[in-house]
Amino acid sequence: MSTRARANGEGSIFPYRNGFAAYVWVTKPNGQRQRKYIYGKTREQVHEKWLKLQQRARQGPMATSVPKLGEFLAYWLEEVVRPNLAPATYVNYELFVRLHIVPRLGTKRLDRLSVRDVQTWINEVARTCQCCAQGKDAARPEKKRRCCARGKCCEARLSSRTVNDIRACLRAALSQAVTEDLIAKNMASSIKVPSVRKRKGKAWSSEEARQFLESARSERDPLYAVYVLILVLGLRKGEVLGLTWDDIDLDAGELSIGRQLQRVSRELLHRETKTATSDATLPVPDVCAAALRLRKTEEAHAREIAGPAWQDSKLIFTTKWGNPIEPRNFNRSWDTRCAKAGVRKITVHDGRRTCATLLVDLDVHPREVMQILRHAQIAVTMEIYAQASSKATRSALKRLGDSLGG
Repeated sequence: MSTRARANGEGSIFPYRNGFAAYVWVTKPNGQRQRKYIYGKTREQVHEKWLKLQQRARQGPMATSVPKLGEFLAYWLEEVVRPNLAPATYVNYELFVRLHIVPRLGTKRLDRLSVRDVQTWINEVARTCQCCAQGKDAARPEKKRRCCARGKCCEARLSSRTVNDIRACLRAALSQAVTEDLIAKNMASSIKVPSVRKRKGKAWSSEEARQFLESARSERDPLYAVYVLILVLGLRKGEVLGLTWDDIDLDAGELSIGRQLQRVSRELLHRETKTATSDATLPVPDVCAAALRLRKTEEAHAREIAGPAWQDSKLIFTTKWGNPIEPRNFNRSWDTRCAKAGVRKITVHDGRRTCATLLVDLDVHPREVMQILRHAQIAVTMEIYAQASSKATRSALKRLGDSLGG
């Protein structure tokens, strides 16, 4: 045990009840000086804690009263996340906190949370059947129960992506706790989580894309212009559904992107795009201009039929009553059109990837593709280049084989 004389302000160790106690003078986040006490059964235990507390006190301000994790997360969601982050982010974080973090870690004091605690918790989250944990099968009427409530666990575990997202949520919250000097280290930063495998996107060939659009145009699909903008300009689903007529200047041949239509929980929001990089003004090719003029004619006809029931949302793409199109309903319409056109079923976002792949096949420079698709990083664009279409790959290998074959 160290016998070094204590300097003024370092605190003291003294007998206390059935053991010992000690205190160290610390600076609180508000700048005030206050004693912080520690306790233990033996002098050696308290002395070890005392030395660690002194070291921590020298590093900077620290809290003398630390909340439990559950209390801090409630504050963090309402005062940090909700006012400053996207609504969808708040909804996801609130779900992760309520279902996965608070039930296991909520009663832990922030400064007593260890890396081992967090690692054990995230491992448990990854291997837990969510049907069992949330009582999904048990909530069904007794006659309709089919798995966990009948002793036949369906093993509905979370994906690696979701487990990573839950860890990211806790890590973001603990980063705020570090910023507020409640803790010295973010215990969620160094834990191990399952690696996430990216889904390999699909893309149509130019023939398939043309077949899809021809099918929509020949059958006078009211969403034909949406399909054109996705496949030709690579617009995202929320961006194209959130376009208004004020965003289009057909005479100048320009289209401005700055808002999106997004379903968040029970609310349909027409809000700004996720990042500033997504905002742009793009030229409108002739095929897009023709489709938009056709849409304008169709809207005038629908407005006339609806009469007073028409809802003037100013959106370009609406229902027959003028209401915004639900993003999930648009997904269904896309899938139905794939079936009617007789092409491979791909997602709406894969339609955006199709635009990128076709640009690659046309030997468009990566920087130009990046500008058209409004990627935030060139690495995302280059990933598309690395996954060239199968047609281009076969052609390249054929040329290589021909050259090697003499």
